[in-house]
Amino acid sequence: MYSTEKLKKVRKEKGFTIYDMAKELSITPSFYSQIENKKRRLFYDTAIRISRILGEKPDALFYKLL
Repeated sequence: MYSTEKLKKVRKEKGFTIYDMAKELSITPSFYSQIENKKRRLFYDTAIRISRILGEKPDALFYKLL
């Protein structure tokens, strides 16, 4: 299971809103919000696209070290 804690933090630090991310990903803001709130499954290709938009490595955004 992935973690979205850092995703939300980095998105806000970089000045992106949910609406900005949705527009960049060509999805609805609702869909993006559901990804961040773990109500919708995050697919690999979407994770890669999100990390590219935010300029971060996918592992750094989505995986929590134990």
